[in-house]
Amino acid sequence: MTRLQQLFGGQLPRLVMFDLDGTLVDSVPDLAAAVDKTLHALGRPAAGIERVRDWVGNGARVLVRRALAGDLHHAHIGESEASAALELFMAAYAESHALTRVYPGVTETLDWLRARDIALAIVTNKPQRFVAPLLDEKGLCGYFRWIVGGDTLPQQKPDPAALLHVLKHAQVAHHQALFIGDSRSDVLAAKAANVPCVALSYGYNHGRPIAEEGPAQVLDDLRQLLLPG
Repeated sequence: MTRLQQLFGGQLPRLVMFDLDGTLVDSVPDLAAAVDKTLHALGRPAAGIERVRDWVGNGARVLVRRALAGDLHHAHIGESEASAALELFMAAYAESHALTRVYPGVTETLDWLRARDIALAIVTNKPQRFVAPLLDEKGLCGYFRWIVGGDTLPQQKPDPAALLHVLKHAQVAHHQALFIGDSRSDVLAAKAANVPCVALSYGYNHGRPIAEEGPAQVLDDLRQLLLPG
């Protein structure tokens, strides 16, 4: 019995939903480049990859606000300032995803799931306009029946709305679905939707171990999900 089947009483789920950044792809190099280009345009010093890695996970607007604040905490950043910087960031990020890489084991795991007729979906806080082109560029586009971006619905993770949206369209009950992510927002969204959550240790969780959030399993590689438990 695989570790995946252990989560479902020896059966396989009907639906697996995935986060994108930090789960399927390492996009921080491109995000950091766009952040630094934005900051440069505003006459500010670059943030760099390691700082941006800790800021990613709550959508583009929050990332930009954190970059302006130079910190995770950004409540003092004004909306007009954030909106102007967000426009610069979106233009910069649209230019290239050349540095983004698919994590090891992702394609093999997606192939395994698809071969067993398990429906697959993306639920990400990344703006919708970037998701399908990125998936296509990285050879992942054909796997997913549903894609929910950070601006597809009014709510973003950790709100469960996006997961519930996919469950409704897939006509799958919560106990027949799995969510796989890498951050606190992912685990909280899954718990709020009453969906089991598996988390990846290598992703972006603001510098904190993802095990602290209490997912059902923590993996170092997606392929571990397919190994005997």
